[in-house]
Amino acid sequence: MSLEEGDNELTRFLACFITSLQTLEEKIGEGVLAVLQSPGLPPTESILAALLKDAAAMAPFILVLDDYHVVKSKPIDEAVSFLLDHLPAHIHLVMITREDPLIPLARLRVRDQLTELRATDLGFTSSEVEGFLNGVMGLNLPPDKIDALASRTEGWIAGLQLAAVSIQGDYGTGRFIQSIAGSHHFVLDYLVEEVLQRQPEAIQTFLVRTSILDRLCGSLCDAVLSDPAVSGKQRLLDLERQNLFVIPLDHERRWYRYHHLFAESLQRRLQDSLDGSGIAELHSRASTWYENEGFEIEAFRHAVESADVERATRLLEGNGMPLHLRGAAGFSLKWLESMPATELDARPALWVMYGSVLLITGKPTHVEHKLRAAEAALEGARQDVRVRDLIGLIAATRAAVISLMMAVKPNGANLKLQAAEASMQMTEHDDKTDDLIGLIAPVKDASVEETHEIDQVISQSIRALEHLRQDNLSVRTSAAWMLGVACQRRRDYAGARKAYNEVVSYSHMMGHKPMAVLSLIGLGQIEEADNRPGLAGECYEEALRLAGDLPLPSLHEAQAGLERVRMDLQPGLKGNLIEPLSQRELEVLALIAKGLSNRDIGAQLFLAVDTVKGHNRRIFEKLQVQRRTEAIACAHALNLLPNPHKPH
Repeated sequence: MSLEEGDNELTRFLACFITSLQTLEEKIGEGVLAVLQSPGLPPTESILAALLKDAAAMAPFILVLDDYHVVKSKPIDEAVSFLLDHLPAHIHLVMITREDPLIPLARLRVRDQLTELRATDLGFTSSEVEGFLNGVMGLNLPPDKIDALASRTEGWIAGLQLAAVSIQGDYGTGRFIQSIAGSHHFVLDYLVEEVLQRQPEAIQTFLVRTSILDRLCGSLCDAVLSDPAVSGKQRLLDLERQNLFVIPLDHERRWYRYHHLFAESLQRRLQDSLDGSGIAELHSRASTWYENEGFEIEAFRHAVESADVERATRLLEGNGMPLHLRGAAGFSLKWLESMPATELDARPALWVMYGSVLLITGKPTHVEHKLRAAEAALEGARQDVRVRDLIGLIAATRAAVISLMMAVKPNGANLKLQAAEASMQMTEHDDKTDDLIGLIAPVKDASVEETHEIDQVISQSIRALEHLRQDNLSVRTSAAWMLGVACQRRRDYAGARKAYNEVVSYSHMMGHKPMAVLSLIGLGQIEEADNRPGLAGECYEEALRLAGDLPLPSLHEAQAGLERVRMDLQPGLKGNLIEPLSQRELEVLALIAKGLSNRDIGAQLFLAVDTVKGHNRRIFEKLQVQRRTEAIACAHALNLLPNPHKPH
């Protein structure tokens, strides 16, 4: 997994992580990928635990995180630390980084679970330098020249490789070797210059102009260079054979990248060789290619670099699913902050996006100003479908901000938003969607002070649904969800039922399970409150069935609700359970019923055998049985086991 700066977003990191695993096992992590597309993420540990559960059945493999130093994200460091603590024995993690990662290295050293290769280990010795320069590169240099290169480069292989490419065909140039002095960066710049000057002009052009790309493939390079004499695919293969610092990223030799320091020097040369409009044209071609291939986030980044505001605006809007909801929140905010107000006024959609991005990045105190600017820019505009959709998004964003105000205690709107913002800014990742969902969680009864705010959420949510396009499913789902939550808080169960059912309908249309699951749980709570345990049980069962193996914390509420209504429907069995079984005990019980041994149960649930035995003991006590066969029979009688005949 080759990391880039854009991988700082936890959702994108996890999506790339799953994609890497799918090169070994095509179906792994499909359920988790669905969760990553939802507005609110469950805890990272739940996601990783689900992935590790799938990976436990895979053949042994090694996961390599390349260039980990470009990731500056505490949530990702915490995710990697969790992985290290829970990896099955047949899976190994390799981290390639220029900096010490912010993970518990000392603890791993003490446990003898860490193998480190530092700069001194990686530096080539004199004999290794001789083997590389003369054996691999075929330079046939005498010992004194080899020793000089080893000393000047301090055994740094990238510098040695650059030096070797530069020396090829020019053996004996003492001037060159004597000139290699100073820091590695200065050495690199000099050697790149030497390497480029020895290449044909066509190759120089290819290297310099494709340096704008984080990753390279043949057709992308062709698009950037516009009708090259040699295909990009062939050029990349030639560069790899010539050791010109292209690194393959897959076994098929489709994707490559440049050595990062090499790319930096090429980019400096690009600045000297092309003016701003020429460089912008290269980015524009790259943006077009990425969009045509379905890589919209990369297309947006290059559109921004090309200063094409119209194109960047269209890509940011995302054709119904804005990019800031798909892992580009931080980059989107940075671009919007750089835009002058005149540009935003000319494009009201950007003001609307600005408010939404601020909300997603956990800065609600600044949202209302952007929404009002959007409304001012839209004033007098003909209310066509697009303008009405923007009005709907404004209302949905405003409903979310007001919903946040019900989540904290201080009096006064500004103080409440400041408290909510402070809470969300305690986490370091850019996308605060999971924090937002956590704060806007429904409660059974609304307080007197919340009445006005609930009215506002309901009115803004209804306004959003009245104006949003019917095919703008993502925002309609969000607005309907907030309407359902607000109605449930008000105990307007008829309104909540209607809204939640709309969410379920939209979610099925999008193929988006998590929001449907959450709405079914809300419907179950409402049916319970209306003393209809049969209907409540159906809602909880459907939520659990639909969720499958999705790592959603809310499933605990669905399971607990199902246990409650089953007891209501079967009062004669209430006395048979001293205490309800926990979610983990139900999981263990289900595996006991499948005939798994304690060791197999531990492997599947990532538990020690002694822990499994402890769960067995408590299960037997609660069911008042002595052995496994009795536990299974009692579980069937109490309807505690999943129905194997129901489709999943």
